[in-house]
Amino acid sequence: MKSERMKMLAGELYDASDPELVEGRRRARELLRRLNFEPDPDYGNPNSRRALYEELFGAVGAEVAIEPPFYCDYGKNIYLGDRVFFNFNCVILDPAEVHIGSNVLFGPGVHIYTATHPLDPGERRKGLESALPVYIGNDVWVGGGAIICPGVRIGDGAVIGAGAVVTKDVPPRVLAAGNPCRVIREL
Repeated sequence: MKSERMKMLAGELYDASDPELVEGRRRARELLRRLNFEPDPDYGNPNSRRALYEELFGAVGAEVAIEPPFYCDYGKNIYLGDRVFFNFNCVILDPAEVHIGSNVLFGPGVHIYTATHPLDPGERRKGLESALPVYIGNDVWVGGGAIICPGVRIGDGAVIGAGAVVTKDVPPRVLAAGNPCRVIREL
């Protein structure tokens, strides 16, 4: 029989109140408290928080920088390439995997959601949820306040305009913006 964690990562309905999942979120909260509220003794050095990032995330490339506050559910389901930058107040809900390529910039207040809930109210009342992975390619810039919804893929070299709500895949090397997000032009 599949554990709730296995169901969660497989995109199936799962019970988020499962003790293993609760413990995963508790662990992330403790690491986020350190990230968000303890002073960075070597601010400006791209490796100053490396050990903390390695403890929090599933994978961390070289020269990752995060301006606090930063929030996530589990952390371990987030995989970061090289030279990834998160500006202030970013959120990643990561019950499903989030893969972020190299040379990716996130403006302030960007939210990435993998979590979703059943559309049927009776199903929602049962307290079950599901999640779909998000993939962000290399050399992507996501403008401030953008929201990336569950199951979305953003192609290499794409630029997502500030405030965009990305509900569908975005091809490589385009400027996409709006609510819902749509391609404005090729780059």
